[in-house]
Amino acid sequence: MTIPNDQFDPGHDTQSNESPPTKEITPDFRRDLAFPTLSEEMVQRLRGYGQEEIVPQGAILYTQGDRNSDMFVVLDGGVDVSLSSLNGASKVFARHRRHDFSGEFSLLNSQRAVTEARAIVESRLLRISRSELRLLMRAEGDIANIIVSAAIWRRIGINAEASGGVVLRGYAGNAELMQLQRFFVRNYYPHRIEEIRGGENSDASKLPTVVLSDGRTLVRPSITALADELGITELPDAHTIYDVAVVGAGPSGLAAAVYAASEGLSTIVIEGTAPGGQAGTSSKIENYLGFPTGVSGQQLASRAHLQALKFGVHFAISQEIVTVQQTDGIHKLTLAGGIAVCSRSVIVASGAQYRRLNVKNHNDFENQGVFYAATAMESLFCREKEIIVVGGGNSAGQASVFLSGVAKHVHHIVRGPSLESTMSQYLISRIEGSPRITLYTESEIESLEGDSRLEFVSWSNSRTGETMRKTIGSVFVMIGAEPNSGWLYGTVKLDKKGFVLTGGADGFESTPYATSVPGVYAVGDVRANSVKRIASAVGEGSVVISDVHRYLADHRNNLAVQPDSALAALRAANVEM
Repeated sequence: MTIPNDQFDPGHDTQSNESPPTKEITPDFRRDLAFPTLSEEMVQRLRGYGQEEIVPQGAILYTQGDRNSDMFVVLDGGVDVSLSSLNGASKVFARHRRHDFSGEFSLLNSQRAVTEARAIVESRLLRISRSELRLLMRAEGDIANIIVSAAIWRRIGINAEASGGVVLRGYAGNAELMQLQRFFVRNYYPHRIEEIRGGENSDASKLPTVVLSDGRTLVRPSITALADELGITELPDAHTIYDVAVVGAGPSGLAAAVYAASEGLSTIVIEGTAPGGQAGTSSKIENYLGFPTGVSGQQLASRAHLQALKFGVHFAISQEIVTVQQTDGIHKLTLAGGIAVCSRSVIVASGAQYRRLNVKNHNDFENQGVFYAATAMESLFCREKEIIVVGGGNSAGQASVFLSGVAKHVHHIVRGPSLESTMSQYLISRIEGSPRITLYTESEIESLEGDSRLEFVSWSNSRTGETMRKTIGSVFVMIGAEPNSGWLYGTVKLDKKGFVLTGGADGFESTPYATSVPGVYAVGDVRANSVKRIASAVGEGSVVISDVHRYLADHRNNLAVQPDSALAALRAANVEM
Protein backbone atom coordinates (compact mmCIF):
# COMPACT_ATOMS: atom_id res chain seq x y z
CA MET A 1 0.00 0.00 0.00
CA THR A 2 1.37 3.41 -0.93
CA ILE A 3 2.33 6.09 1.53
CA PRO A 4 0.02 9.10 1.06
CA ASN A 5 1.01 11.67 -1.54
CA ASP A 6 1.36 14.42 1.02
CA GLN A 7 4.34 12.54 2.47
CA PHE A 8 6.27 13.30 -0.75
CA ASP A 9 7.71 16.65 -1.71
CA PRO A 10 9.61 16.51 -5.01
CA GLY A 11 10.65 20.11 -4.56
CA HIS A 12 13.27 19.16 -1.96
CA ASP A 13 16.47 17.30 -2.80
CA THR A 14 17.79 14.41 -0.75
CA GLN A 15 21.30 13.14 -0.34
CA SER A 16 22.52 10.81 -3.07
CA ASN A 17 22.81 7.79 -0.79
CA GLU A 18 19.07 7.79 -0.06
CA SER A 19 16.34 6.15 -2.07
CA PRO A 20 12.71 7.36 -2.16
CA PRO A 21 10.29 6.08 0.47
CA THR A 22 9.02 2.59 -0.28
CA LYS A 23 5.60 2.78 -1.92
CA GLU A 24 4.58 -0.79 -1.12
CA ILE A 25 5.38 -1.64 2.48
CA THR A 26 2.92 -4.43 3.23
CA PRO A 27 -0.65 -5.11 2.02
CA ASP A 28 -1.96 -4.61 5.57
CA PHE A 29 -0.10 -1.35 6.20
CA ARG A 30 -2.49 1.49 7.13
CA ARG A 31 -0.91 4.64 5.70
CA ASP A 32 -3.74 6.83 6.97
CA LEU A 33 -3.06 5.72 10.54
CA ALA A 34 0.73 5.75 10.22
CA PHE A 35 1.05 9.25 8.75
CA PRO A 36 -1.84 11.44 9.90
CA THR A 37 -1.72 15.22 9.54
CA LEU A 38 -2.76 17.24 12.59
CA SER A 39 -5.45 19.88 12.25
CA GLU A 40 -4.69 23.57 12.78
CA GLU A 41 -6.69 23.49 16.01
CA MET A 42 -4.66 20.51 17.31
CA VAL A 43 -1.37 22.24 16.52
CA GLN A 44 -2.52 25.31 18.42
CA ARG A 45 -3.23 23.18 21.45
CA LEU A 46 0.17 21.50 21.16
CA ARG A 47 1.92 24.88 21.29
CA GLY A 48 1.19 24.90 25.02
CA TYR A 49 3.41 21.85 25.45
CA GLY A 50 6.34 22.73 23.20
CA GLN A 51 8.92 25.28 22.16
CA GLU A 52 9.19 26.67 18.63
CA GLU A 53 12.62 26.25 17.01
CA ILE A 54 14.27 27.14 13.71
CA VAL A 55 16.66 24.38 12.60
CA PRO A 56 19.05 24.61 9.64
CA GLN A 57 19.02 22.36 6.59
CA GLY A 58 20.66 19.04 7.37
CA ALA A 59 20.16 19.28 11.14
CA ILE A 60 19.74 15.83 12.72
CA LEU A 61 16.86 15.85 15.19
CA TYR A 62 17.63 12.35 16.46
CA THR A 63 19.49 9.36 15.11
CA GLN A 64 19.45 5.60 15.43
CA GLY A 65 20.39 4.55 18.95
CA ASP A 66 19.23 7.74 20.69
CA ARG A 67 17.06 7.35 23.78
CA ASN A 68 14.22 9.62 24.89
CA SER A 69 13.99 11.51 21.60
CA ASP A 70 11.64 14.49 21.61
CA MET A 71 8.63 14.78 19.31
CA PHE A 72 8.73 17.37 16.54
CA VAL A 73 5.74 18.93 14.79
CA VAL A 74 6.55 20.51 11.42
CA LEU A 75 5.26 24.09 11.23
CA ASP A 76 7.17 24.98 8.05
CA GLY A 77 9.77 23.09 6.06
CA GLY A 78 10.28 19.35 6.10
CA VAL A 79 11.83 16.39 7.92
CA ASP A 80 12.92 13.10 6.35
CA VAL A 81 12.94 9.91 8.41
CA SER A 82 15.49 7.32 7.26
CA LEU A 83 16.33 3.70 7.96
CA SER A 84 19.90 2.44 7.82
CA SER A 85 20.91 -0.73 5.98
CA LEU A 86 23.82 -3.12 6.29
CA ASN A 87 25.65 -1.69 3.27
CA GLY A 88 26.04 1.64 5.03
CA ALA A 89 23.44 3.46 2.96
CA SER A 90 20.21 4.97 4.23
CA LYS A 91 16.70 4.72 2.91
CA VAL A 92 13.95 7.31 3.34
CA PHE A 93 11.03 5.77 5.17
CA ALA A 94 8.79 8.86 5.49
CA ARG A 95 8.75 12.56 4.71
CA HIS A 96 7.03 14.84 7.20
CA ARG A 97 5.65 18.15 5.99
CA ARG A 98 3.44 20.89 7.46
CA HIS A 99 1.50 19.71 10.54
CA ASP A 100 3.02 16.22 10.40
CA PHE A 101 4.86 14.94 13.48
CA SER A 102 7.91 12.77 14.07
CA GLY A 103 8.39 9.63 16.13
CA GLU A 104 7.36 5.98 16.19
CA PHE A 105 7.16 3.21 18.81
CA SER A 106 10.25 4.42 20.71
CA LEU A 107 8.39 7.71 21.27
CA LEU A 108 6.19 5.89 23.79
CA ASN A 109 9.00 4.38 25.86
CA SER A 110 12.69 4.77 26.62
CA GLN A 111 13.94 2.39 23.94
CA ARG A 112 16.54 3.54 21.46
CA ALA A 113 15.37 4.96 18.16
CA VAL A 114 15.58 2.70 15.10
CA THR A 115 15.37 5.61 12.62
CA GLU A 116 17.04 8.95 11.96
CA ALA A 117 15.18 12.25 11.47
CA ARG A 118 16.83 15.11 9.56
CA ALA A 119 15.62 18.52 8.38
CA ILE A 120 15.89 18.64 4.58
CA VAL A 121 15.55 22.43 4.45
CA GLU A 122 15.65 25.16 7.05
CA SER A 123 12.53 24.33 9.07
CA ARG A 124 10.36 25.78 11.77
CA LEU A 125 9.48 23.06 14.26
CA LEU A 126 7.58 22.66 17.50
CA ARG A 127 9.74 20.59 19.86
CA ILE A 128 7.80 18.72 22.55
CA SER A 129 10.01 17.23 25.26
CA ARG A 130 9.40 13.82 26.79
CA SER A 131 8.16 15.28 30.06
CA GLU A 132 5.69 17.53 28.24
CA LEU A 133 4.67 14.66 25.96
CA ARG A 134 3.62 12.61 28.99
CA LEU A 135 1.47 15.51 30.17
CA LEU A 136 -0.27 15.96 26.83
CA MET A 137 -0.87 12.20 26.54
CA ARG A 138 -2.96 12.48 29.69
CA ALA A 139 -4.68 15.78 28.95
CA GLU A 140 -5.27 15.71 25.18
CA GLY A 141 -7.09 12.44 24.60
CA ASP A 142 -7.82 12.86 20.89
CA ILE A 143 -4.24 13.83 20.04
CA ALA A 144 -2.87 11.07 22.29
CA ASN A 145 -4.89 8.49 20.36
CA ILE A 146 -3.50 9.77 17.06
CA ILE A 147 0.08 9.61 18.37
CA VAL A 148 -0.30 6.08 19.75
CA SER A 149 -1.92 4.81 16.58
CA ALA A 150 0.72 6.41 14.36
CA ALA A 151 3.56 5.14 16.54
CA ILE A 152 2.55 1.50 16.29
CA TRP A 153 1.63 1.64 12.59
CA ARG A 154 4.96 3.24 11.78
CA ARG A 155 6.73 0.43 13.64
CA ILE A 156 4.71 -2.08 11.61
CA GLY A 157 5.94 -0.38 8.44
CA ILE A 158 9.53 -0.34 9.70
CA ASN A 159 9.33 -4.04 10.59
CA ALA A 160 8.17 -4.79 7.06
CA GLU A 161 11.20 -3.05 5.55
CA ALA A 162 13.79 -5.76 4.89
CA SER A 163 16.61 -3.20 4.95
CA GLY A 164 15.86 -1.97 8.46
CA GLY A 165 16.64 -3.40 11.86
CA VAL A 166 19.03 -6.28 12.40
CA VAL A 167 19.75 -9.59 10.70
CA LEU A 168 19.53 -12.97 12.42
CA ARG A 169 21.72 -15.61 10.78
CA GLY A 170 21.57 -19.31 11.61
CA TYR A 171 20.36 -22.75 10.67
CA ALA A 172 16.62 -23.12 10.05
CA GLY A 173 14.86 -24.57 13.08
CA ASN A 174 17.83 -24.00 15.39
CA ALA A 175 16.62 -23.64 18.99
CA GLU A 176 18.72 -20.55 19.78
CA LEU A 177 17.70 -18.90 16.51
CA MET A 178 14.03 -19.47 17.34
CA GLN A 179 14.50 -18.04 20.83
CA LEU A 180 16.04 -14.87 19.43
CA GLN A 181 13.39 -14.59 16.74
CA ARG A 182 10.61 -15.00 19.30
CA PHE A 183 12.18 -12.24 21.41
CA PHE A 184 12.24 -9.84 18.45
CA VAL A 185 8.68 -10.67 17.38
CA ARG A 186 7.21 -10.24 20.84
CA ASN A 187 9.04 -6.93 21.35
CA TYR A 188 8.03 -5.59 17.88
CA TYR A 189 11.68 -5.02 16.95
CA PRO A 190 12.58 -4.79 13.22
CA HIS A 191 14.61 -7.77 12.02
CA ARG A 192 14.98 -10.26 9.22
CA ILE A 193 16.16 -13.85 9.03
CA GLU A 194 18.98 -15.21 6.89
CA GLU A 195 18.86 -18.98 7.03
CA ILE A 196 22.11 -20.84 6.45
CA ARG A 197 21.93 -24.08 4.50
CA GLY A 198 23.49 -27.20 5.91
CA GLY A 199 26.13 -27.33 3.21
CA GLU A 200 27.42 -23.81 3.70
CA ASN A 201 30.87 -23.36 5.21
CA SER A 202 29.84 -22.05 8.63
CA ASP A 203 31.01 -22.89 12.13
CA ALA A 204 27.89 -24.15 13.93
CA SER A 205 29.43 -23.30 17.31
CA LYS A 206 29.35 -19.62 16.30
CA LEU A 207 25.72 -19.57 15.24
CA PRO A 208 23.27 -17.97 15.48
CA THR A 209 24.62 -14.46 15.05
CA VAL A 210 22.98 -11.07 15.16
CA VAL A 211 24.31 -8.53 12.66
CA LEU A 212 23.62 -4.99 13.86
CA SER A 213 22.83 -2.07 11.57
CA ASP A 214 26.33 -0.61 12.17
CA GLY A 215 27.90 -3.83 10.88
CA ARG A 216 28.95 -5.31 14.23
CA THR A 217 28.18 -8.98 14.82
CA LEU A 218 27.04 -10.55 18.09
CA VAL A 219 27.77 -14.27 18.33
CA ARG A 220 25.15 -16.34 20.17
CA PRO A 221 24.08 -13.42 22.39
CA SER A 222 21.94 -13.93 25.45
CA ILE A 223 18.52 -12.29 25.47
CA THR A 224 19.60 -9.89 28.20
CA ALA A 225 22.81 -8.90 26.38
CA LEU A 226 20.90 -8.43 23.12
CA ALA A 227 18.21 -6.33 24.78
CA ASP A 228 20.88 -4.12 26.35
CA GLU A 229 22.75 -3.73 23.07
CA LEU A 230 19.65 -2.74 21.09
CA GLY A 231 18.22 -0.49 23.75
CA ILE A 232 15.13 -2.65 24.21
CA THR A 233 15.94 -2.72 27.91
CA GLU A 234 14.58 0.23 29.85
CA LEU A 235 16.64 0.56 33.01
CA PRO A 236 14.61 1.76 36.01
CA ASP A 237 15.57 4.93 37.86
CA ALA A 238 17.31 3.86 41.07
CA HIS A 239 16.44 7.21 42.73
CA THR A 240 12.69 6.98 42.13
CA ILE A 241 10.21 5.47 44.58
CA TYR A 242 7.28 4.28 42.47
CA ASP A 243 3.76 3.98 43.82
CA VAL A 244 3.27 0.57 42.18
CA ALA A 245 5.74 -2.02 40.91
CA VAL A 246 4.09 -4.75 38.83
CA VAL A 247 6.10 -7.94 38.37
CA GLY A 248 5.03 -9.61 35.13
CA ALA A 249 3.50 -8.23 31.92
CA GLY A 250 0.87 -10.85 31.25
CA PRO A 251 -2.85 -9.97 31.10
CA SER A 252 -3.18 -9.43 34.86
CA GLY A 253 0.01 -7.36 35.11
CA LEU A 254 -0.83 -5.19 32.10
CA ALA A 255 -4.38 -4.62 33.39
CA ALA A 256 -3.02 -3.57 36.80
CA ALA A 257 -0.53 -1.22 35.15
CA VAL A 258 -3.16 0.43 32.95
CA TYR A 259 -5.57 1.02 35.83
CA ALA A 260 -2.83 2.20 38.21
CA ALA A 261 -1.28 4.67 35.78
CA SER A 262 -4.62 5.95 34.48
CA GLU A 263 -5.54 6.80 38.07
CA GLY A 264 -2.38 8.82 38.62
CA LEU A 265 -0.10 6.28 40.33
CA SER A 266 3.52 6.19 39.18
CA THR A 267 3.90 2.66 37.85
CA ILE A 268 6.69 0.40 36.64
CA VAL A 269 6.31 -3.06 35.11
CA ILE A 270 9.17 -5.56 35.36
CA GLU A 271 9.11 -8.29 32.71
CA GLY A 272 11.65 -11.02 31.99
CA THR A 273 11.04 -11.43 28.25
CA ALA A 274 8.28 -9.47 26.56
CA PRO A 275 4.72 -8.24 27.22
CA GLY A 276 2.01 -10.89 26.91
CA GLY A 277 3.00 -13.64 29.31
CA GLN A 278 1.60 -17.09 28.66
CA ALA A 279 -1.44 -15.54 26.98
CA GLY A 280 0.87 -14.13 24.32
CA THR A 281 1.43 -17.68 23.08
CA SER A 282 -2.26 -18.27 22.28
CA SER A 283 -3.02 -18.41 18.57
CA LYS A 284 -6.64 -17.23 18.78
CA ILE A 285 -8.98 -16.41 21.66
CA GLU A 286 -12.63 -16.37 20.64
CA ASN A 287 -14.42 -16.10 23.98
CA TYR A 288 -12.86 -12.84 25.15
CA LEU A 289 -15.46 -10.12 25.59
CA GLY A 290 -15.50 -7.49 22.84
CA PHE A 291 -13.78 -9.54 20.12
CA PRO A 292 -16.56 -11.46 18.34
CA THR A 293 -14.24 -12.75 15.61
CA GLY A 294 -11.45 -13.59 18.04
CA VAL A 295 -8.08 -12.07 18.87
CA SER A 296 -4.64 -13.62 19.16
CA GLY A 297 -2.86 -13.50 22.49
CA GLN A 298 -0.10 -11.43 20.90
CA GLN A 299 -2.59 -8.88 19.55
CA LEU A 300 -4.28 -8.57 22.92
CA ALA A 301 -0.94 -8.16 24.67
CA SER A 302 0.34 -5.55 22.20
CA ARG A 303 -2.83 -3.46 22.57
CA ALA A 304 -2.63 -3.61 26.37
CA HIS A 305 1.08 -2.74 26.24
CA LEU A 306 0.34 0.33 24.11
CA GLN A 307 -2.49 1.33 26.42
CA ALA A 308 -0.12 1.20 29.38
CA LEU A 309 2.52 3.24 27.51
CA LYS A 310 -0.13 5.83 26.66
CA PHE A 311 -0.75 6.41 30.39
CA GLY A 312 2.97 6.70 31.14
CA VAL A 313 3.79 3.26 32.56
CA HIS A 314 7.52 2.54 32.71
CA PHE A 315 8.61 -0.89 31.45
CA ALA A 316 11.77 -2.71 32.51
CA ILE A 317 11.86 -5.32 29.73
CA SER A 318 14.17 -8.35 29.75
CA GLN A 319 14.81 -7.88 33.45
CA GLU A 320 14.62 -10.88 35.76
CA ILE A 321 13.71 -10.25 39.38
CA VAL A 322 15.78 -11.94 42.07
CA THR A 323 14.49 -10.86 45.49
CA VAL A 324 12.13 -8.48 47.23
CA GLN A 325 12.39 -7.04 50.73
CA GLN A 326 10.51 -4.44 52.77
CA THR A 327 11.89 -1.67 54.99
CA ASP A 328 9.68 0.97 56.64
CA GLY A 329 6.91 0.46 54.11
CA ILE A 330 9.17 0.67 51.04
CA HIS A 331 9.70 -2.45 48.96
CA LYS A 332 13.04 -3.02 47.27
CA LEU A 333 13.03 -5.36 44.30
CA THR A 334 16.48 -6.50 43.23
CA LEU A 335 16.87 -7.41 39.58
CA ALA A 336 19.54 -9.59 37.99
CA GLY A 337 22.78 -7.65 37.84
CA GLY A 338 22.10 -5.87 41.13
CA ILE A 339 19.69 -3.27 39.70
CA ALA A 340 17.21 -2.10 42.32
CA VAL A 341 13.64 -0.83 42.05
CA CYS A 342 11.91 0.81 45.03
CA SER A 343 8.14 1.00 45.33
CA ARG A 344 5.47 1.68 47.94
CA SER A 345 3.45 -1.33 46.79
CA VAL A 346 4.05 -4.46 44.73
CA ILE A 347 1.68 -6.46 42.53
CA VAL A 348 2.89 -9.98 41.85
CA ALA A 349 1.64 -10.95 38.40
CA SER A 350 4.49 -13.23 37.36
CA GLY A 351 2.08 -15.90 36.14
CA ALA A 352 2.79 -19.54 35.45
CA GLN A 353 4.41 -21.66 32.78
CA TYR A 354 3.41 -24.94 31.17
CA ARG A 355 4.83 -28.07 32.74
CA ARG A 356 7.35 -30.15 30.83
CA LEU A 357 6.63 -33.60 29.48
CA ASN A 358 7.41 -36.47 31.81
CA VAL A 359 9.79 -37.94 29.24
CA LYS A 360 13.48 -38.28 30.10
CA ASN A 361 14.91 -36.62 26.97
CA HIS A 362 12.36 -33.85 26.44
CA ASN A 363 15.03 -31.18 27.05
CA ASP A 364 16.89 -32.40 23.96
CA PHE A 365 14.01 -31.35 21.72
CA GLU A 366 12.86 -28.05 23.24
CA ASN A 367 12.55 -25.59 20.33
CA GLN A 368 13.76 -28.47 18.17
CA GLY A 369 10.31 -30.00 17.81
CA VAL A 370 8.86 -29.50 21.29
CA PHE A 371 7.14 -26.12 21.69
CA TYR A 372 5.15 -24.35 24.40
CA ALA A 373 3.49 -21.79 22.12
CA ALA A 374 1.35 -22.13 19.00
CA THR A 375 1.73 -18.91 17.04
CA ALA A 376 2.29 -18.14 13.38
CA MET A 377 6.04 -18.56 13.91
CA GLU A 378 5.77 -22.15 15.15
CA SER A 379 3.14 -23.03 12.56
CA LEU A 380 5.78 -22.73 9.82
CA PHE A 381 7.18 -26.09 10.97
CA CYS A 382 3.78 -27.79 10.66
CA ARG A 383 2.76 -27.31 7.04
CA GLU A 384 1.42 -30.55 5.58
CA LYS A 385 2.91 -32.57 8.45
CA GLU A 386 1.40 -34.62 11.26
CA ILE A 387 1.78 -32.96 14.65
CA ILE A 388 0.75 -33.48 18.28
CA VAL A 389 -0.93 -31.15 20.76
CA VAL A 390 -0.87 -32.22 24.42
CA GLY A 391 -3.26 -30.75 27.00
CA GLY A 392 -6.89 -30.46 27.98
CA GLY A 393 -7.25 -26.73 28.59
CA ASN A 394 -8.41 -23.90 26.35
CA SER A 395 -4.89 -23.05 25.22
CA ALA A 396 -4.41 -26.58 23.93
CA GLY A 397 -7.81 -26.49 22.24
CA GLN A 398 -7.03 -23.18 20.57
CA ALA A 399 -3.71 -24.61 19.38
CA SER A 400 -5.36 -27.68 17.84
CA VAL A 401 -7.97 -25.66 15.99
CA PHE A 402 -5.41 -23.14 14.74
CA LEU A 403 -2.80 -25.70 13.67
CA SER A 404 -5.35 -27.94 11.95
CA GLY A 405 -5.56 -25.19 9.34
CA VAL A 406 -1.92 -25.68 8.32
CA ALA A 407 -0.93 -29.20 9.43
CA LYS A 408 -1.73 -32.40 7.58
CA HIS A 409 -3.25 -33.83 10.77
CA VAL A 410 -3.35 -32.96 14.49
CA HIS A 411 -3.18 -35.73 17.11
CA HIS A 412 -4.59 -34.24 20.33
CA ILE A 413 -3.51 -36.15 23.46
CA VAL A 414 -5.03 -35.77 26.95
CA ARG A 415 -4.62 -37.82 30.14
CA GLY A 416 -8.24 -37.49 31.23
CA PRO A 417 -11.26 -39.42 29.96
CA SER A 418 -12.71 -36.35 28.18
CA LEU A 419 -12.40 -32.61 27.64
CA GLU A 420 -15.71 -31.57 29.21
CA SER A 421 -14.40 -30.47 32.60
CA THR A 422 -11.37 -28.50 31.36
CA MET A 423 -12.18 -26.96 27.97
CA SER A 424 -14.82 -24.55 26.65
CA GLN A 425 -17.60 -26.21 24.68
CA TYR A 426 -17.03 -24.19 21.49
CA LEU A 427 -13.50 -25.62 21.26
CA ILE A 428 -14.64 -29.16 22.05
CA SER A 429 -17.21 -28.94 19.26
CA ARG A 430 -14.60 -27.79 16.76
CA ILE A 431 -12.15 -30.50 17.74
CA GLU A 432 -14.80 -33.21 17.51
CA GLY A 433 -16.10 -31.85 14.21
CA SER A 434 -12.74 -31.48 12.48
CA PRO A 435 -11.64 -34.29 10.14
CA ARG A 436 -8.05 -33.09 10.62
CA ILE A 437 -8.00 -33.58 14.40
CA THR A 438 -8.01 -36.91 16.24
CA LEU A 439 -8.55 -36.89 20.01
CA TYR A 440 -6.76 -39.49 22.17
CA THR A 441 -8.13 -39.59 25.73
CA GLU A 442 -6.52 -41.39 28.69
CA SER A 443 -3.22 -41.22 26.80
CA GLU A 444 0.33 -40.02 27.45
CA ILE A 445 3.50 -39.59 25.42
CA GLU A 446 6.06 -42.30 26.22
CA SER A 447 9.07 -41.42 24.07
CA LEU A 448 10.58 -38.80 21.78
CA GLU A 449 13.09 -39.82 19.11
CA GLY A 450 15.35 -38.02 16.68
CA ASP A 451 18.89 -36.89 16.01
CA SER A 452 19.22 -33.09 15.95
CA ARG A 453 15.45 -32.59 15.70
CA LEU A 454 12.33 -34.47 16.74
CA GLU A 455 11.41 -37.19 14.23
CA PHE A 456 9.23 -39.82 15.96
CA VAL A 457 6.81 -39.84 18.90
CA SER A 458 5.25 -42.79 20.72
CA TRP A 459 2.22 -42.60 23.01
CA SER A 460 0.01 -45.11 24.78
CA ASN A 461 -3.50 -45.45 26.16
CA SER A 462 -3.40 -46.04 29.93
CA ARG A 463 -6.69 -47.97 29.88
CA THR A 464 -6.19 -50.28 26.89
CA GLY A 465 -2.40 -50.40 26.81
CA GLU A 466 -2.44 -49.70 23.08
CA THR A 467 0.72 -47.94 21.82
CA MET A 468 1.19 -45.80 18.71
CA ARG A 469 4.40 -44.56 17.07
CA LYS A 470 4.25 -41.97 14.29
CA THR A 471 6.51 -39.70 12.29
CA ILE A 472 6.01 -36.44 14.16
CA GLY A 473 8.18 -33.35 13.87
CA SER A 474 6.33 -31.00 16.22
CA VAL A 475 4.76 -31.47 19.65
CA PHE A 476 2.94 -28.58 21.35
CA VAL A 477 2.91 -29.05 25.13
CA MET A 478 0.23 -27.22 27.13
CA ILE A 479 -0.21 -29.27 30.28
CA GLY A 480 -0.92 -27.80 33.69
CA ALA A 481 0.91 -24.85 35.16
CA GLU A 482 3.86 -24.21 37.45
CA PRO A 483 3.96 -20.79 39.16
CA ASN A 484 6.79 -18.35 38.44
CA SER A 485 7.27 -17.68 42.13
CA GLY A 486 10.81 -18.84 42.91
CA TRP A 487 11.89 -15.28 43.67
CA LEU A 488 9.25 -15.07 46.43
CA TYR A 489 10.41 -18.01 48.56
CA GLY A 490 11.00 -16.84 52.11
CA THR A 491 9.14 -13.57 51.50
CA VAL A 492 5.40 -14.25 51.18
CA LYS A 493 3.48 -17.39 52.08
CA LEU A 494 3.06 -19.94 49.27
CA ASP A 495 1.03 -23.12 49.04
CA LYS A 496 2.63 -26.57 48.55
CA LYS A 497 2.74 -26.09 44.78
CA GLY A 498 4.38 -22.68 45.01
CA PHE A 499 1.31 -20.55 44.24
CA VAL A 500 0.93 -17.34 46.28
CA LEU A 501 -1.57 -17.50 49.13
CA THR A 502 -3.94 -14.53 49.34
CA GLY A 503 -7.23 -13.45 50.80
CA GLY A 504 -7.27 -12.76 54.51
CA ALA A 505 -5.93 -16.11 55.74
CA ASP A 506 -3.64 -16.21 58.79
CA GLY A 507 -4.02 -12.53 59.52
CA PHE A 508 -3.47 -11.26 55.99
CA GLU A 509 -5.12 -8.04 54.94
CA SER A 510 -8.75 -9.03 54.33
CA THR A 511 -8.89 -8.54 50.57
CA PRO A 512 -8.91 -11.31 47.94
CA TYR A 513 -5.49 -10.35 46.56
CA ALA A 514 -3.48 -9.40 49.66
CA THR A 515 -0.48 -11.59 50.49
CA SER A 516 1.11 -12.22 53.88
CA VAL A 517 3.28 -9.10 53.42
CA PRO A 518 1.48 -5.73 53.74
CA GLY A 519 1.55 -3.78 50.50
CA VAL A 520 2.26 -6.86 48.36
CA TYR A 521 -0.62 -8.26 46.29
CA ALA A 522 -0.90 -11.20 43.89
CA VAL A 523 -3.14 -11.52 40.82
CA GLY A 524 -3.56 -13.87 37.88
CA ASP A 525 -2.18 -17.36 37.42
CA VAL A 526 0.49 -17.05 40.12
CA ARG A 527 -2.20 -16.65 42.80
CA ALA A 528 -3.43 -19.78 44.57
CA ASN A 529 -6.96 -20.86 43.61
CA SER A 530 -7.25 -18.33 40.79
CA VAL A 531 -9.31 -19.12 37.70
CA LYS A 532 -6.80 -19.81 34.93
CA ARG A 533 -8.54 -17.71 32.27
CA ILE A 534 -7.40 -14.52 30.52
CA ALA A 535 -10.61 -12.63 31.30
CA SER A 536 -10.29 -13.51 34.98
CA ALA A 537 -6.64 -12.41 35.03
CA VAL A 538 -7.55 -9.05 33.46
CA GLY A 539 -10.35 -8.61 36.00
CA GLU A 540 -8.06 -9.33 38.95
CA GLY A 541 -5.42 -6.93 37.66
CA SER A 542 -8.03 -4.21 37.30
CA VAL A 543 -9.72 -4.71 40.67
CA VAL A 544 -6.55 -5.00 42.76
CA ILE A 545 -5.76 -1.31 42.17
CA SER A 546 -8.61 -0.35 44.48
CA ASP A 547 -6.84 -2.34 47.22
CA VAL A 548 -3.59 -0.56 46.41
CA HIS A 549 -5.27 2.83 46.67
CA ARG A 550 -6.62 1.94 50.12
CA TYR A 551 -3.24 0.66 51.27
CA LEU A 552 -1.42 3.78 50.06
CA ALA A 553 -4.02 6.05 51.68
CA ASP A 554 -3.79 4.19 55.00
CA HIS A 555 0.00 4.38 54.98
CA ARG A 556 0.39 7.78 53.34
CA ASN A 557 1.50 9.59 56.48
CA ASN A 558 4.13 7.01 57.38
CA LEU A 559 5.43 6.82 53.82
CA ALA A 560 5.47 10.59 53.50
CA VAL A 561 7.51 11.05 56.67
CA GLN A 562 10.09 8.32 56.14
CA PRO A 563 10.84 7.84 52.44
CA ASP A 564 14.43 9.12 52.77
CA SER A 565 15.20 6.98 55.83
CA ALA A 566 13.56 3.97 54.23
CA LEU A 567 15.53 4.44 51.04
CA ALA A 568 18.71 4.88 53.06
CA ALA A 569 18.01 1.64 54.92
CA LEU A 570 17.42 -0.18 51.68
CA ARG A 571 20.66 1.19 50.27
CA ALA A 572 22.48 0.11 53.41
CA ALA A 573 21.20 -3.43 52.90
CA ASN A 574 22.79 -3.42 49.46
CA VAL A 575 25.35 -0.65 48.98
CA GLU A 576 25.03 -0.51 45.19
CA MET A 577 21.43 0.14 44.23
